[in-house]
Amino acid sequence: MKYQSQKVAYAYFLAAMGLFGIQVIGGLLAGWIYISPNTLSELLPFNIIRMIHTNALIVWLLLGFFGAAYYLVPEESEREIYSVKLAYLQLIILVVGTLGAVASYLVGIHGGREFLEQPLWVKFGILVAAVIFLVNISLTVLAGRKTAITNVLLTGLWMLSLLWIFAFINPSNLSLDKMYWWFIVHLWVEGTWELVMASILAFLMLKLTGVDREVIEKWLYVIVATALFSGILGTGHHFYWIGLPGYWQWVGSIFSTFEVVPFFAMMSFAFLMVWKGRRNHPNKAALLWSLGSATVAFFGAGVWGFLHTLHGVNYYTHGTQVTAAHGHLSFYGAYVALNLAMFTYAMPMLRGRAPYNQVLNMASFWLMTGGMAFMTFVLTFAGTIQTHMQRVVGDYYMDVQDQLEIFYIMRFGAGVAVVIGALLFIYSQLVIRREIVEPGKVDVLPDGERA
Repeated sequence: MKYQSQKVAYAYFLAAMGLFGIQVIGGLLAGWIYISPNTLSELLPFNIIRMIHTNALIVWLLLGFFGAAYYLVPEESEREIYSVKLAYLQLIILVVGTLGAVASYLVGIHGGREFLEQPLWVKFGILVAAVIFLVNISLTVLAGRKTAITNVLLTGLWMLSLLWIFAFINPSNLSLDKMYWWFIVHLWVEGTWELVMASILAFLMLKLTGVDREVIEKWLYVIVATALFSGILGTGHHFYWIGLPGYWQWVGSIFSTFEVVPFFAMMSFAFLMVWKGRRNHPNKAALLWSLGSATVAFFGAGVWGFLHTLHGVNYYTHGTQVTAAHGHLSFYGAYVALNLAMFTYAMPMLRGRAPYNQVLNMASFWLMTGGMAFMTFVLTFAGTIQTHMQRVVGDYYMDVQDQLEIFYIMRFGAGVAVVIGALLFIYSQLVIRREIVEPGKVDVLPDGERA
């Protein structure tokens, strides 16, 4: 670790991993309720569990992004963070807001808009935290060296924060309400978050492969251009369901098919950089997570997104388990795995020793990735059957759900694997196992410093 202020990232990573554990356990409980619908129905209804599962996902991913920024920006800018105190204040606001939102959900207080259920005071807290972050990071970057990585990262984070303003706008017109809702939900994950993903992945490739910065930056700009080109108008593949003009059918279908391109570019970029670098980096687990993130994102966000994005197909599949299959694999690959890659790379240096527990860490990768892949296939088959029985034949929704029980059981089994993998990952990051070091040898940190 080169800069003392990078230690701020450690607190963010710890908070993110804590929420990550809660999020996957909540998802497992939700998966069980699909099998046994009356489980905790009075004490903890399914809609509350679903809120906790999805909200915890979004918040811990954002905490990971913020922590990654506080780690990589000092190295890229070649200066300390503008204000460490502001960074910790931001974290406190986010954690208090998260706990407040969960407490509100448990007593039935929520906004009702999916993913944006947070009470108004929590939304304001998130906005204040975002402003603190933007001021802190922007002043750091402006006072130091400017690189393509920090430029793209800042662009993504500024856009992400500005789009959050639409969370406060809740018009009575349902079509307008859903349009503003998609400005956040879609333009976050298929626009601004892609920029954040690309910049963090570029930083990891720079550190792990040793490829020249110029090569990485050229790839980064191409990825960003394709992400914005496809993602902004690709939002239209949601618009034709909410009462907007019919031309959005074609605009959405055409541009959303191009959303495969940036994810394919990121996957190609990651593997090409590793091949060109040919560097034997000691942190093999971080490299595995980086390559895994780019690959799974291509299949989850790219291929599975394309499978049902054309309006002629989406007319039948919209809101079925096909959507759930796409959502789970894309979030896991594009953002969950990327954050875990950053944690795996940075935590050893933040804790001041060589990469540790790498076998456990890599085992957690295969458990989580395998579980998520199996879950995606199961949900895809379930969604296909659901589409035919419910949308083509016209069977009743609950009758169809009864026929899908075997798929939900298999999905729950996949969820168990994901949860075990997640807990194993957290253990591998936090618990240092004693290792036998041969006489005359010392641990070496990933950046070459001695422990």
